[in-house]
Amino acid sequence: MSRIKRLLNSYSKFIAVPWRDDAAAAQRVIFCVYNEDEELRLRAGIDEFEIATRKAGHDWAVFDLTDSFAIWLSGQKYAEKYYQTPHLISPLLSKYLPYIVGEFKDFLAERSVGKDFVVAMEGVGSLLGFIKVKEVVDELAPLVSGRLLVFFPGRYSLVQKFCNYY
Repeated sequence: MSRIKRLLNSYSKFIAVPWRDDAAAAQRVIFCVYNEDEELRLRAGIDEFEIATRKAGHDWAVFDLTDSFAIWLSGQKYAEKYYQTPHLISPLLSKYLPYIVGEFKDFLAERSVGKDFVVAMEGVGSLLGFIKVKEVVDELAPLVSGRLLVFFPGRYSLVQKFCNYY
């Protein structure tokens, strides 16, 4: 059985457990940690996670961060200059998280995401080097009344290092 299939099986069992209504935002976050070499396999099989979620009686939505940095940066006033001299981007990075939060709020509103939703977040690997995953999760988790599922490419030790949830 492949590692992605094992991850799916674990997720299927976990998501089928009845949800508590009184869980804090941090307790509503689920990390699916997979080997970064299996990114394409995971993305190709993400529909299976949706099927498992719906089978457990929950709704599903996917928020993709993959292109968010490029989209955000291209909207900046001096975007061309930043592409030519990337070291000038550092002072701007503090504006990236508010951009993600705004996009996420719009995403939730457009889909009428409620308390029975699993909001899956993919493309998290594209954040590394720009912003800490923990900061993003800390901002987004309270906005989801259901569950926030974070597909994290790497190892469990990296989740500990970058997220400090364990």
